[in-house]
Amino acid sequence: MSDSLASTKSNFGTLPVFLTAISTILGAVMFLRFGFAVGSVGFTGTVLIILIGHMVTFSTAMALAEIATNQKVEGGGEYFIISRSFGVNIGAAIGITLYFSQAISVAFYVIAFAEAFEAIKPWVSSEFGYEIYDNRLFSIPALLVLIWLMVSKGANLGMKALYVVVTILAISLVFFFMGDTSYSQAFDNTQLFKNLSPDKGFFYVFAIIFPAFTGMTAGVGLSGDLRDPKKSIPIGTLSATIVGMIIYIFIAYKLVSSASPADLVNDQLIMSQIAIWGPIIPIGLAAATISSALGSFMVAPRTLQAIGGDNVFPSRLVNFWLARGSKNNYEPRNATILTSVIALIFVLMGDVNAVAEIISMFFMVTYGSLCLISFMQHFAADPSYRPSFKSKWYLSLFGAIMCIYLMFKINTVYAIAAILVMVLLYFYITFRSNTQKGMAKIFQGVMYQFSRTMQVFLQKSEKETAEDYWRPAVICLSKESFDRYSALEIMKWISYRYGFGTYIHFVQGYLSNELKADAENKLRKLIKIASSSKSNVFLETIISPSNTGAIAQAIQQPGISGQPNNTMLFEFKKGEQEWLNEIIENYSLLKVAAYDLCILASSDRGFGYKKNIHIWIRKEDYENANLMILLSYIILGHPDWKKGEIKIFATFPEKDLKQELQYLTELTSSGRLPISANNISVLPIETGINRKTLINEYSIDADLTLIGFHSSTMKTEKAIEHFEGYDKIGNILFVNTLTSKFIK
Repeated sequence: MSDSLASTKSNFGTLPVFLTAISTILGAVMFLRFGFAVGSVGFTGTVLIILIGHMVTFSTAMALAEIATNQKVEGGGEYFIISRSFGVNIGAAIGITLYFSQAISVAFYVIAFAEAFEAIKPWVSSEFGYEIYDNRLFSIPALLVLIWLMVSKGANLGMKALYVVVTILAISLVFFFMGDTSYSQAFDNTQLFKNLSPDKGFFYVFAIIFPAFTGMTAGVGLSGDLRDPKKSIPIGTLSATIVGMIIYIFIAYKLVSSASPADLVNDQLIMSQIAIWGPIIPIGLAAATISSALGSFMVAPRTLQAIGGDNVFPSRLVNFWLARGSKNNYEPRNATILTSVIALIFVLMGDVNAVAEIISMFFMVTYGSLCLISFMQHFAADPSYRPSFKSKWYLSLFGAIMCIYLMFKINTVYAIAAILVMVLLYFYITFRSNTQKGMAKIFQGVMYQFSRTMQVFLQKSEKETAEDYWRPAVICLSKESFDRYSALEIMKWISYRYGFGTYIHFVQGYLSNELKADAENKLRKLIKIASSSKSNVFLETIISPSNTGAIAQAIQQPGISGQPNNTMLFEFKKGEQEWLNEIIENYSLLKVAAYDLCILASSDRGFGYKKNIHIWIRKEDYENANLMILLSYIILGHPDWKKGEIKIFATFPEKDLKQELQYLTELTSSGRLPISANNISVLPIETGINRKTLINEYSIDADLTLIGFHSSTMKTEKAIEHFEGYDKIGNILFVNTLTSKFIK
């Protein structure tokens, strides 16, 4: 398809882009509805409408000119530009809505063309005695002639006709500005600033007039027929937008100074009463509408042809039929036939206002999407996005916001429907498409840049005191990610709201292509598991030939939040000592990094019903108490533990029981922790009493038990024994802190 489009003969320069755009801008609405606007809201109100409308159109023209200069532009116009810059996902979602707006525009302009015959209705009635009530008597034959011309002759005839009608349009405007009335001779310029209040509100008038400004992108549809699209599209589009805005301001002045507000509102062909030769206005209206219809008829089939060439539609046969062109010059004949059918359906409706609202919504959602994509690309900093013409990010953002705002102001129901259509199309095409390039990729690029900026800012800013504002930033290193999910679960709970977590799957071996591919597959599997459980944990893999090397690599990982990591989590299965021995042997590395250490002993019971968390405190490792309480509180904040509670068990000599109970009660109440005084138990422990026996007895039904250990334990030959002997209870989290934590 791309090769076929690229082979299309390219003869047009910048002028056709300008003429196509300006003839669409200065079209049906200018002749039929602009006088109504001036009469309703006055000169200042009309200028305000022009400026607001061009806030959208100029921003969109800038964004489109930028996107168009990103790469070689071929057939398909706006669709080709967007889809090749941002992927078929986005391009087709915008392209389909854009195509419908272009196809319906053909009908709109043909219906407006029939309005030009209002001037001859009285003559027909007086001369022939026949009353013409239905303008479809003119619009349907006009559309059929237009269809025949486009199917048989294609864009070349369209461009030749375009030059003729633009000339007529220019003459009609000159005659209009040369005209004079008795009202203009007595007009006082102070009335320019007279405020008028329209019956149905300012935005009702805006909704009627806005389609007049939406033709600035019409010339982009000729991209496949241009010699130098990167030059012609920006110059032609922007110049048409600016020239159109200036002409509309002069027309508004001419109207307000040449006719009374009542005449402007009630006579839709008031311009013919002002022009030096009245009949030129209906002729100009006919020329403007036919030129706009020609422009839309040239653009719409090429958009549909390019969409079919990208196999967007479900049926291969439909895609092939739409993508086919004529043998000699690849004219989109089949797409033109379908466009003709759509146009005919809407011409049969015969209501200019109803069709105009539908067109406005489709154009607004297209313009908003273009501006939003341009804005996001400014911050995504994708190296493949290198436009030779650059807009400003704030213009693109402003254009996107204005589009959304104005859509809802014009018609809320249509706005919601148009946005829903766009979103549903995007997700449908993303689901069917094999390509990964889409809005998600652009958004990902934006997030990468934002994350980088924030992390650099945080690194440069003054760090808060860790003891006063501690929160867990945990790294978990595990070999058994797919055998046991306990470590991944506890990381999910810690990272849910208050903490940050990085889970690293350890692949043991020397780095090779095969091992790297295996690690990437396992990472994808972990991401899928984490996504299904709605986890906020950041996932990574490490390949290392040794356990010590892997632990050393993990310790040096940067914090994902900009906050340095401060805690290390390991997991082993009860009864298996190999990995536990590695943890004990490498404890010195954790001390160098000044990391707190958590070791999760997993059992076959898992985390049970997630209702009870037991914390065991003793005098020998009292510094661990605050960390265990804080971790329990953080875990309890996850929805999995919504019915859970914390119980504290402290073992002290009998003489200290009352004092320690009072201290723990004050600690939990002053720290606003969800621990009832009834859930704090201080147990006496005398010489000869085995503490493990107490824990096995009291915590037999606990779903998670936290037990502290002292750093001196890790230096003994029998360190491993400290983590054994808890066979009657479920999962245990052993906790050791290197720096004291304060509960405020």
